[in-house]
Amino acid sequence: MELLTVFWQAPRKNQICTELGNGIILIKDADNDEPIGMEILSYHPSDERFDSVSIEMGKMAGVS
Repeated sequence: MELLTVFWQAPRKNQICTELGNGIILIKDADNDEPIGMEILSYHPSDERFDSVSIEMGKMAGVS
C-alpha cells in the first residue's frame, strides 16, 4: 500500500488539507479555498475509492 498524491495545479506554500473520509484528503489553496489536489491514503492499484470520489470544479467569477 502506498500514498498517492495528485495535483492538477502547482502545490502552494499556503495549501490546506481537509479529510473527506475513507482515507481521501482534499488539498486546497488557503487564500481562495480552490481545490488544487488530493491524496489517497493506503492506495493500491485498482482502488475502488476512485469510483466514489466526486469533486465539483468550476470557473470562478472574474477569472479568465
